[in-house]
Amino acid sequence: MEIYFKEEHEIFRKTIQSFIEKEILPLVDEAEEKEKFPVELFPKMGSQGFLCIRVPKTYGGRDGDKIMECIAIEELTKGSSGITSAFTTHGGLATDPILRFGSEDQKQRYLVPAVKGEKIGAFGLTEPDAGSDAASLRATAEKRLGGYLINGTKTFITNGPICHYVIVAAYTDVTKKGSGINLFIVDRENPGFSVVKKLTKLGHRSTETGELSFDDCWVPKEQMIGDQEGGGFNQIEYTLRSGRISTGARCIGLARSILEESMYYVRNAKKQGRMVGRSQSVRFSLAEMAMYLDVMKAITYRCAWLYDCGKVTMKDAAIVKLFCTETLCKMAYDGLRLQGGEAYLNSNLMQRLLRDSRLHRIPEGTSEIQHLLIFNELGI
Repeated sequence: MEIYFKEEHEIFRKTIQSFIEKEILPLVDEAEEKEKFPVELFPKMGSQGFLCIRVPKTYGGRDGDKIMECIAIEELTKGSSGITSAFTTHGGLATDPILRFGSEDQKQRYLVPAVKGEKIGAFGLTEPDAGSDAASLRATAEKRLGGYLINGTKTFITNGPICHYVIVAAYTDVTKKGSGINLFIVDRENPGFSVVKKLTKLGHRSTETGELSFDDCWVPKEQMIGDQEGGGFNQIEYTLRSGRISTGARCIGLARSILEESMYYVRNAKKQGRMVGRSQSVRFSLAEMAMYLDVMKAITYRCAWLYDCGKVTMKDAAIVKLFCTETLCKMAYDGLRLQGGEAYLNSNLMQRLLRDSRLHRIPEGTSEIQHLLIFNELGI
């Protein structure tokens, strides 16, 4: 593992660990209970250079690499997977398309304030009838009066209720499945854009998720990402490839917490007057958890390194997401099983780790989609 980390990475890890302990951990319990994200964290994160880590210094970013971004995500998730959801959406899905494909004007108006935490971004892809199959989305963007009229509904949108802008995927040409999609930057105050409702969830309760509506929402043509109609599907694929690696880092953070909580319990718990840790089955479970965690780290940071080298493939990213998310869920259930009824109580961290773990198998392509992506690159 050490071959992927430079001295600057280790210094960065210690810096963000200190920030998390001081600024984030004291807010987690209340945010989870009230299901309300502490928005004051955005400018605090921005002032430390922890948002949009890979953005060049030209736009106020840290100019870090994918490995550094994964370190940040891993440590943040260990503190709170829910709160991390808001940051990873903002620093990835809601800014990567602007950084990689946006105009200079879009970068100045959206990317620069996003890096500072002055504007919160969201990404509008999922719809009530279209999720993992992005080509099946129904939102449309009809060319009109020097701009586009956007119509459609987006759901399960992280940061939706608190965002200042959302990147919306919509068809500019419905006759071209997939290839007729474009991405648009829509400001919250745009007429026709509304937050229909805030969604309550099983896990990740400290991040805010919403359903968004676009009813003849007009945006000027300058808000389209890219200089021509079409091409949005490729922009989405590029963005999701990076996001799947980030999901691996999130799984590492949660897996570390699961292993730590399990070890703490085993060290201190007794059943029928006998220390739990003396049981061979318990020892085997902990050994497997440690093994899974090491494998997660190895494949995630290898993939992050490949990304930085410009060599990562869709298959590489899909393997990371599939293995890490499925294995994480197994670890979470094993952690719950080790503690028995105690882990089922709301006062026990393990039940939250279980709830938060389950989500990662769904966004940015379900486990079934990852299987297909891997198979398609086998050359059969």
